[in-house]
Amino acid sequence: MNPTAGDVELNTRIPKRIGRLDELAYNLWWSWHNQARQLFRSLDFRLWRVTGHNPVKLLREVSPDVLRAAAGDPDFLALYDSVMAAFDDDMTTSATWLGSTNPGLVKDVMAYFSMEFAIHSSLPMYAGGLGVLAGDICKEAGELGLPMVAVGFMYPQGYFQQRVAPDGWQNEIYRQLNFSEAPISRVLSAKGDVAIAKVEVGDVTLEIGVWLVRVGRTKLYLLDTNLDENPVPYRQLSARLYVADRELRIQQEVVLGIGGVRALRALGINPALWHANEGHTAFMMLERIREELVKGLSFSDAVEKVRAATIFTTHTPVLAGHDMFPVSSVKRYLNTCCQALGISWKEFFELGQDNPGSDVLNMTALAMKLSGQRCAVSKLHGKVTQRMWHTLWPDLPEEKVPIGSVTNGIHVPTWISPEMYRLYARYLGADWIKKHDDPKLWERVMDIPDEELWRYRRQLDRKLAGTLREHVRKRWVQEGMSPKQMLVGGMFLDPDVLTIAFARRFSEYKRATLIFTDTERLKRIITNRERPVQFIFAGKSHPADFPSKILLQRVYNLAQDDGFQGRIAFVEDYDMHMARDLIAGVDVWLNAPRRLQEASGTSGMKACLNGALHMSVLDGWWYEGYNGKNGWAIGSEQVPSDSQEEDRADAETLYRLLEDEVVPLYYTRDRNGIPRGWIAMVKESIRTAAPRFSARRMLKEYATKCIAPEPARWQTRS
Repeated sequence: MNPTAGDVELNTRIPKRIGRLDELAYNLWWSWHNQARQLFRSLDFRLWRVTGHNPVKLLREVSPDVLRAAAGDPDFLALYDSVMAAFDDDMTTSATWLGSTNPGLVKDVMAYFSMEFAIHSSLPMYAGGLGVLAGDICKEAGELGLPMVAVGFMYPQGYFQQRVAPDGWQNEIYRQLNFSEAPISRVLSAKGDVAIAKVEVGDVTLEIGVWLVRVGRTKLYLLDTNLDENPVPYRQLSARLYVADRELRIQQEVVLGIGGVRALRALGINPALWHANEGHTAFMMLERIREELVKGLSFSDAVEKVRAATIFTTHTPVLAGHDMFPVSSVKRYLNTCCQALGISWKEFFELGQDNPGSDVLNMTALAMKLSGQRCAVSKLHGKVTQRMWHTLWPDLPEEKVPIGSVTNGIHVPTWISPEMYRLYARYLGADWIKKHDDPKLWERVMDIPDEELWRYRRQLDRKLAGTLREHVRKRWVQEGMSPKQMLVGGMFLDPDVLTIAFARRFSEYKRATLIFTDTERLKRIITNRERPVQFIFAGKSHPADFPSKILLQRVYNLAQDDGFQGRIAFVEDYDMHMARDLIAGVDVWLNAPRRLQEASGTSGMKACLNGALHMSVLDGWWYEGYNGKNGWAIGSEQVPSDSQEEDRADAETLYRLLEDEVVPLYYTRDRNGIPRGWIAMVKESIRTAAPRFSARRMLKEYATKCIAPEPARWQTRS
């Protein structure tokens, strides 16, 4: 059933000597290998930029003359042969971590279900950190040799594009994905049909199509309901990510969970292990229980067998952030499922109740009860999650609630800038990327001369300034912008000024406006003639979250205040492409969530990897990462009882840190213009954060702690 690599139409226009370019373009392996990106970039640099670094679109639009010239260019051919050799080696080698050092650890295929995946900006099917983590896991799983398939949704309209009006109000624009220009392939049935599987959503049976995204060795299957066989109202069921309509949301989750299992079965994929990324995917467990009942197991044994092969990761420490559906919606859309399980509605709802007598089905509670392994995404989040879900195990002490933790990490090859990659190759070794989770390797960072590290950091500062100017120029040419909007967009930011970024999803608990608590004091900090500071804000508000949209509007309007002298910018439509330049080009990454409400966070890890310094509340990953010498902590780890007092105290600490520590350290230079103290802190930050908060460390921990023991548990019970 799997499609062939590449595209027939593309293949016919590419000369035979470089005929595998389309195969490479359709595997997102290229997105985290710089030489592969350089290969496409060298065909037509202008077109590479215009197409948003999308090689499929590039190959469709590039001139045939350019392709013919490339096929006869010795330099291009040498690069092509080198890239394809590396690609083939990565796709076929058994010399992976699993294959060479732990061949018996994970023997069978595991399935990874998630509502969103962020692989590359050419596939805009992600909203934020959950999707970025899922994408990083797909990439790293293949590199480690873990036999994983992933399942999600093909959102043709994806998440929205952000446009901010002159008054600061966020507007959402949805654009239809051009499937012919995206690195995806339609999967057909053995009969050549588009429909692969069926799922009952209430009294309607929907046909499900499947798209394939190749992510290195990992196959990502995306479900699609936009088929002619389906009733018109249901064709757009999978059109957009995170719709506000609760009825539409439960329909999506039925298709993802139940339909996702059936799609894998239709493709001949029978995973031994199943990983649910957040509660959106929990219906997957119900479908697998139904399958075991058909095989003849009792309901209780079917539940135990599914539990033994299921891992669940929760990311949300705020109860309101978990999907909960009323009784009426559940009965409307899951009636067939309940009947197939052979249990009463009372028993069905008990599976998803977070408290006895609750009148809603809580998707996280459902996933917790039907999983054998339950993981939070940082150590502190693990404690918060045990407290949060203590009601599911009321007879146990809170510290014994069976929820563990595996702290998140980032896919280093994706998030390392080319400049820092080259610097590390020089001082850590040419093969540093292959062993980047080894803490001993990163001790060599201390050997990098201060002057050289500072020079590379200055290159990244200038690169970011250029990116922001180009971003504004493009918007001005295409849509028009007022002078104020151009100013807010960062047109006049200075690469020689200390730059601090706050870039993340806009939500009240993240406190984007904390820095504006005392605007006059902030103006004095920002406009200091000898030691100026500039801030860059970026991020989206959920379309239905009006309080956060008001926060975004306040930030945008404050950035227009002449008293800040143009040193506050708001970057529209923050995506993976912009994120790569921001995390590398700023000097300080700011994070200010309310305590115990940031499960992990990963953007600060990416910034530290590239030599920026982290300044954050001691929450999420920073609770583990901060050592007093590798960045700054805002306040203590104590949780104030009053949120207003928390805001006041943290704002005061933030101002004091800027005035007394951050700004002086950055601007204190020796006679050669090198900030020795700053560089020492940067080195300590890289040394401590890079290996520990990598996706490689994270997945190895998952494999040894959570994945490997699962099949044996059911065999023992049997």
